[in-house]
This record gives sequence, structure tokens and C-alpha cells, in this order.
Amino acid sequence: MKFGGTSVQDTAAIRKVRDIVKATLEQGNKLPVVVVSAMAGVTDTLVRMSEKALEGRLEGSVGVLSDLRSLQTRHLSVLRDLFGNSGRLDAKFRGQGEADFNAAEAVIYERFGELEGLVRSVATLRELTPRSQDAIISIGERLSSFLVANAFQGTINRELLDIDARTFMITDDQFTCANPRMDEAKRFIHRALVTDMQMRGVPVTQGFIGATGDIRVRGTYTTTLGRGGSDYSAAIIGAAIGAEEIQIWTDVDGMLTADPRIVFSKARLVPQLTFVEAAELAYFGAKVLHPKTIQPALEKGIPVRILNSLNPKSPGTIISSERGDTNGPTAIACKRDVTVVDITSTRMLMAHGFLAKVFEVFARFKTAIDVVTTSEISVSVTIDDASHLRQIAQELEVFAQVETLPQMAILAVVGEQLPENPRLIGEILTLLGRFPIQLVSQSAARRNLTVVLNNDDLPAVTVQLHEKFFPE
Repeated sequence: MKFGGTSVQDTAAIRKVRDIVKATLEQGNKLPVVVVSAMAGVTDTLVRMSEKALEGRLEGSVGVLSDLRSLQTRHLSVLRDLFGNSGRLDAKFRGQGEADFNAAEAVIYERFGELEGLVRSVATLRELTPRSQDAIISIGERLSSFLVANAFQGTINRELLDIDARTFMITDDQFTCANPRMDEAKRFIHRALVTDMQMRGVPVTQGFIGATGDIRVRGTYTTTLGRGGSDYSAAIIGAAIGAEEIQIWTDVDGMLTADPRIVFSKARLVPQLTFVEAAELAYFGAKVLHPKTIQPALEKGIPVRILNSLNPKSPGTIISSERGDTNGPTAIACKRDVTVVDITSTRMLMAHGFLAKVFEVFARFKTAIDVVTTSEISVSVTIDDASHLRQIAQELEVFAQVETLPQMAILAVVGEQLPENPRLIGEILTLLGRFPIQLVSQSAARRNLTVVLNNDDLPAVTVQLHEKFFPE
């Protein structure tokens, strides 16, 4: 059961989490592993703090230490609310005493002391390495899991254990975007979590963070899995323990037919998706689910359910190998602010190795490509990270002409029905006829049709397609 940042953002939200987990425990034969993100907004604040520290901005009303005190006050306030004001317990938490509160408060102060030491080091050295960045931003998840574990004390007949993910989520050393070393991680996960569930209680742990290096030296090198990595952590844990289901608890009812910020109230819940459909939608912009989440679940055939912690009675969206009963597209996803890179060279004609040479340039700068189209003498790609675009273009211009088009958008129409019903492709392209389209692509599995168009045209195109395929 993975709970995102909005699901643990304050005392009321954490109590909802407690009620949801308790309801699962009361089913009798279900023992959950609880995975949490940092409280909403905390990771962004920690990133800003690290950047301010790099600039030496420690003091002042907008300095790093001011931000740190605000974060500390927020977490301490939640802790006191959970225990009752001034450490005195409300009736829901009978069984705990003042000594328990004092011990819990000391842990919060200790973790903020660790954070202060880290940001002061960055400010002194005027150096922020990826390794330092990970050590700083991992604090958010470590605080959140501690608060959630404390929320349960005295309310259930099982102990909730705050278990450090760095003792089992073993990764490589690509700080800020680490990749789990799957065989090792799964072995350690099974040992740490399954044994704890059977012998002691319910594990509460962190998403998003891990460790590299010798696992026997706990947390020697803290790593993070990249933004949205908590979903990925939950899927890896679920696969490792042979979970019955992986639940992603967020602040929406599930996957929707389109971005509600574009189609507003007309967006509808998609009750069922296949793994392939979910992966395509997540990759092309549906923000409810991190794209990497699907693979561990798919490999083990474990259903993934997206649920709303603010509306736990909603059935949510179930993702599995079973297809839904729709006769048309399943959903529409979109991604704004991408850049098209057009690479043209007559040397590409009848030449082998040209594409490999192009892709190697992007790989060298760790820049992922979303959409690719090719002709005899050109290749066009889209990227959503343009931070290295200038260097990439310079290297490509050694052997090709390069043009870039910023402020573009990707729109993907996804559905298992697309390869079986050619008429759908024709209808989609007909509806797009009055809009200038830069690229058109269809995946190898033919379960999505992807177009690249101007940012400004995206809302109108999305609304038109949604009205056609998901009428009220």
C-alpha cells in the first residue's frame, strides 16, 4: 500500500491512512507493507534548500535555516497532533505515554539536526554533488514514514515498524536517478519485510530512496530513484514479497480518460487497464502513475490498483493482464513543453550505423527520447529534457543539419482496440486534419497513436478527441 505526498500531507491525511490500513488489517488474512512518500511539498522545499545552500544563503527570512525551521515546525506539529496537544494523548491513542512522545520528538529533532549539518556543509564548501543532494532530499521520506508509524501506536494490536529503505533497496551509484540492483534488492526486501510481517508487525517504509555500496554499512551512500520513484519502490517491494496486489493511493479516483485540467468535468474514470495501456499512458503524461511502476508488477503478474485516499470507497482503476470491454480508445494522454529535434543528412541515404550514431549522442548526455520518426535522409525525435540540447546539437552538427522546435506537445491515444480496428486510426487522423501536426508515430505494439503538435493546439485537439470517443 503506497501513499503519496498528498495522502500524508498533514495530521488529518495521516489519520485517513491509518483508517485505510486498519480496514485492511481487519479483513483478517491481509498483511500490508506500507510505503510512503514525503509530505506534500517537502521534497520541493528540500531541493530549494540545497540550491540556496550552494549559493551560501543560510541566514535571513528566506534563507536555508528559515526553511529548515518551518519544515521542522510542520513535522513537530503533526507529531503533537497525533499524540494530542503537548504530548498528552487523545482517546484514540490511549496506551502511549509521555515518554513515548518525548522519544518520538527526539527522533524528529535528530533528523533535522542531520539535515542542518548537510546544508551547512554544502554552504561551507559551495559544492552540491548529486550524492549530497540525495542525502538531503531523502530526509523527507524518512520523516514521513516515522510519523505514519507513530500514528498507529496504540490503535491496532500489531506493531508498526518504521523500516529504513536503505537497508534493502540496493541501487547503483547514479545519484538522483539511481537504478535498483534488482536481484540484490529483492533478496534483501524479502528478508527484511516478509520476516518482519510474520514475526513482529506491519512494516512502514519509504519510497523513492535506497542505498548504494556495502549494504552492511547502512545508509553509507543514500540514493534516490528520481521524481515519482515512490511508485516504483512500491512495485519492486510488491514483486519481491509476492504481494496479492500493489495499491497506489493518491488524491484522485484513478486513471482518467483525459487530463481533467483540459477536459474538466468530462474526464471519466477508467475502471480497468491492461499493463501495456497503463505503461503507454504513464509514459506519455498521465501523472497518476510513474511509468516504471508497471514492469515489476507485469513480470510477476501482480495487479496494480490506483485508489483515492480522500475517497477510499471509490473502486479506483485496476491494472492487470485482463482487457476492459471498451470498443474504442481507452484514454488520452498528453505531455506539454517537449522539443522536436530534426536531424537531416544526405549521408544517411543507404548508410548503415547513422541512427546508432545519432542515438549515441543523446545517450552520452543522458537525454531520453520519447518519439522517433525516420525517412531516408532524416530522423526526428522529441525530448522533454532540453538541459543539454545545445551540446547535443553541436555534436550532431558535425555530421548532419539540425533544427529544433521548442514549445511542442505530445498527444497519445491509447487502447488495446487500436490494432484490431483500423477504422479508429482513420477517425483519429480525420479529427486532427485541421491542426498542423509535426510528427505522427505508432508504437510497435500498435496500441497507441502518437502525434506531436504545437502546445497551443493541444487543448482543442484533446477536447475534440475526447468528445468523439468519450461522449457524455
